[in-house]
Amino acid sequence: MTCSTTLSPLKTYTTGNHSPSTCSQTQKPRVALPRLWHQLTLKVEEFIAEPASAIFQIPLYQHFVADWEEKMNKLKMVTIGLTAAKQYAGMFVPPHHNPQKETESPPRTQPPNTHIHTDPSDAIAFLTALIAKVDTSTTRDAYVHAVMETAHYRLRSGQTEETKDAIDRCEKLLDSFDAVETLIYASFYRVSAEYYKAKADYAQYYKNALLFLACVNIDTDLTAEERVERAHDLSIAALLGDTIYNFGELLMHPILDSLMGTTYDWLKGLLIAFNAGDIGKFESLAPKFPAEPLLQHSLPALSRKICLMSLVEAVFSRDADDRHIPFAAIAAETRLPVDEVEHLVMKALSLKLIKGSIDQVAALVKVEWVQPRVLDRTQIEGMRGRLMSWEQDVGRTAGFVEKEGGEVFAQ
Repeated sequence: MTCSTTLSPLKTYTTGNHSPSTCSQTQKPRVALPRLWHQLTLKVEEFIAEPASAIFQIPLYQHFVADWEEKMNKLKMVTIGLTAAKQYAGMFVPPHHNPQKETESPPRTQPPNTHIHTDPSDAIAFLTALIAKVDTSTTRDAYVHAVMETAHYRLRSGQTEETKDAIDRCEKLLDSFDAVETLIYASFYRVSAEYYKAKADYAQYYKNALLFLACVNIDTDLTAEERVERAHDLSIAALLGDTIYNFGELLMHPILDSLMGTTYDWLKGLLIAFNAGDIGKFESLAPKFPAEPLLQHSLPALSRKICLMSLVEAVFSRDADDRHIPFAAIAAETRLPVDEVEHLVMKALSLKLIKGSIDQVAALVKVEWVQPRVLDRTQIEGMRGRLMSWEQDVGRTAGFVEKEGGEVFAQ
């Protein structure tokens, strides 16, 4: 289906063959009398979904949709308005757009009042007016959607404080909803992730970016480039987040498959190394760090983090009754001098990665609890082995009790 066949009356109008007054006299009665607002909304959505409709979307909204927007579903109204707003921000480019060719030979036909904008302030002004139309007690969901998408453009224009204010206000509204469309949550988490990325808050970016991915279908809602970018940014955030010590959730997410065959595919191997506390693998991948300046700059912090992960994995891989670990054993696992082990354990205790105590006299760490983790297949197989061993121990104990205490239990 082509753009011209989707909504030919709209295209005819927006290309300037009819004036607004003519359109209102000839076209509006045909749609107003039957009151088929829902069907008309679907047709508009079908039209704007066509890539070739990009340059028509602003006049379409201003001179057509605006005439009957009070009749339509407000969330759909906002969604259509957001699509048009991308034109103001220069996010849509007409098919086969070539700026050089345009300077050499202008297009033969140009819709009135339409061109590619690059200043986010135009989109902000457009969306601010849209927000006012849905700022009612019965359209709070559409209001949140419009506010968050406006915050996206505010962030692009450097208005970080206004963006954070929008996030805080919308978070309170979302908490008050019993149910809301998934696309609104997706908008909230996507813009929140963009904000925290701009602020270099890795842990908050990681949290919001994963929540965003939970709200979308990565195969249909994200382009290949967007999937690679998201996987890359999540990997960097997981590695640099000072409170992130569990990589299982990200490793199990299909978004990481987007890195395969790219220059970033080694990042998945690095995440696997951290999740397993594999210092040898970490050291083998360290020569690739110069390709990622953030990782190269944070090499000392990453070295401390992999040591902590090695300690956690050493504790986790032991049976519950075998968690009195000598300093020397920890030093061997983490490749640290013995005199640095106590500081490492204290750091793990302060981060609540483990719970227990340190016996300085005996040079021993007594671990009572280790942070729950999302396990990969290798770790699950190790747990399976420990459960089988435990089952055998229980069986032997039951057999002993049955043999030696039979008369006691019989009485």
